Amino acid sequence: MFTSSTAIERPAPASQKARRPNALLLLEDDAIFRPHYGLFGDLPLDEQTRILGLGAEKRYERGEHVFRQGDNHAGVFIIQSGRVRVYYEAPSGREITLAYWGPGHFVGGPNVVSCSPHQWSGIVEASGSIVFLEAKTLRRLACEMPQLALGIIEGISFKGRCYSTLAQMLGTRSVTERLAHLLLYLCEAFGVEVENGTLIGNSFTHAELANMVGATRQWVTISLKKMERRGVIACHNATITICRPEFLAKMLQEKN
Repeated sequence: MFTSSTAIERPAPASQKARRPNALLLLEDDAIFRPHYGLFGDLPLDEQTRILGLGAEKRYERGEHVFRQGDNHAGVFIIQSGRVRVYYEAPSGREITLAYWGPGHFVGGPNVVSCSPHQWSGIVEASGSIVFLEAKTLRRLACEMPQLALGIIEGISFKGRCYSTLAQMLGTRSVTERLAHLLLYLCEAFGVEVENGTLIGNSFTHAELANMVGATRQWVTISLKKMERRGVIACHNATITICRPEFLAKMLQEKN
C-alpha cells in the first residue's frame, strides 16, 4: 500500500486535522521504512547544522518545480518543511508519481556527488523550505566525514529499495488492487472518524490519485463512482469517506 516513514497514528477526532505522514510511497507494506536512513545518518546535530549552513536555503511554493527531468543535476535538495512530489513523465506526457517526500528526506538523486541529467522531476506539493547542497560540496564533506559518507550510501540504498519495490508493486498488482491499497492507506494515514465512516482528512484530486496508481484520471473517476454506488465510499466535493473498508480489503484478495 502507500506507506510512510513515520508511525501511523490512530485516527484523530473529527474536530482535529489529521496528521500527514512525511513520505508516501506505493508499497505492499511499510517494512522497508524500518529502520529509515536519512542523508545524515547518525551525524550529531551540530555537524548536521554545519553542513546545512553550507547550502542555500530557499522557500518554495506549491506548484513550483525544485528540479526537472532532463535538467543537469548539480546537487541534492534537503527538505526542511513542506512536501515534494517526485514523478516521471513519459514521452507521451503521461505521469507516474514515484513518491511524496517530506521533512528529513532529500530529493534530486540518485546521483548525489556527480553531474548528470535528472531522470525524473520534483515539484512542490506543500509549500516549505528546502536546502540545496551542491554536489562538489557534498563530495568534499564526504571525504572529510566518514559518517556522512555512510549516511549518503544508506540514503541512496534506502531510496533504491523504495523504487524497486514500487516497480514490483506496479508490475504484480492490478490497477484495481492498487487503487484499493491506496484508499485503505489514505484512510489509515489521514483518517478522521465521522458518522458514516472514516473521512480521508486530506483531499486528493482524481488526477493525483491516478498518478499514484498508474492509471488515467477517467478510470479513477469511473472506479470511484462504482464504489460509491455500492456504498463502499462516499464522495463530497474533493473529499472521500471510506464507509466499507472490509470491501476494499476483499478487493485485494480477488483476482482481477
